[in-house]
Amino acid sequence: MPAEVGDKAPDFKLPSVSEGDITVSQYQGQKNVVLSFHVFDFTSG
Repeated sequence: MPAEVGDKAPDFKLPSVSEGDITVSQYQGQKNVVLSFHVFDFTSG
């Protein structure tokens, strides 16, 4: 199912170089979070 503008992102955890693991939920209600996917970054495609 494609995401729509304004949809809430599922909570997930990603490693951070400076802060350990970061989750989307730790920013809920405090900051806007923008998810950006760059499919062909670091590839020859």
